[in-house]
Amino acid sequence: MRIQLTVNGLGYERDCAEHRTLLRFLREDLGLMGTKEGCGMGECGACTVIMNGRAVNSCMVLAVEADGATIRTIEGEADGPSLSDIQKAFERNHAVQCGFCTAGMVMSVKELLSEHPKPSADQVKEAIEGNFCRCTGYTQIVEAVLDLTGSPEKKGELEHV
Repeated sequence: MRIQLTVNGLGYERDCAEHRTLLRFLREDLGLMGTKEGCGMGECGACTVIMNGRAVNSCMVLAVEADGATIRTIEGEADGPSLSDIQKAFERNHAVQCGFCTAGMVMSVKELLSEHPKPSADQVKEAIEGNFCRCTGYTQIVEAVLDLTGSPEKKGELEHV
């Protein structure tokens, strides 16, 4: 099937097998390797992308379902060599360790901030609850978002995530 979609502001038209996931399409057909496959069952969040303004697990979306969609991946976050504000906050707050979950976390946070520019710690926790991180313990990720948004909740005052 022939599909058309916009990814990170660029238009693409490709032939695609009906059973191919959006994750595989992004990685293998478009060469966008930032979106990771963790579980392949929509449970870990490593493959999170923004599709038409909503965070989705790209391993659970067929590429043909994305026909006509606007997709944003982690590659669309940086502006050339400059990191996005979310990425800078993650770096500043040591919210990145092994990095496997980072792309999905950043995309989940991006959706959150589009709806809640100054989220509470609880809203951040809810936004990232579908993303597994085995390294950071989540506290640094929540702190990074609160730092970015200037939240009155201060570093070190969070209950254990």
